[in-house]
Amino acid sequence: MTITVLFFSTLREVTGAAEIPWSSEATSCTVGEVVQQLFVHYPKLRDWENQLLLALDQSYVDRDAVVSDGQELALMPPVQGG
Repeated sequence: MTITVLFFSTLREVTGAAEIPWSSEATSCTVGEVVQQLFVHYPKLRDWENQLLLALDQSYVDRDAVVSDGQELALMPPVQGG
């Protein structure tokens, strides 16, 4: 399974990327499992763990949402206004 992971706002600076491909030998997994793997590759991303907004194919989801091949997972910091 391969998905596209998008990083928005400050998370782009944390990871050094706006978008990455993420692959797994599993045919599906949860958003939480993907996030945990991202923490391994981008340890500073863990600082945002309790604040992350997550979207799967442009719809907000919880960490227990199932991810399938070809989907797009977006990680965003909290929305800020001003």
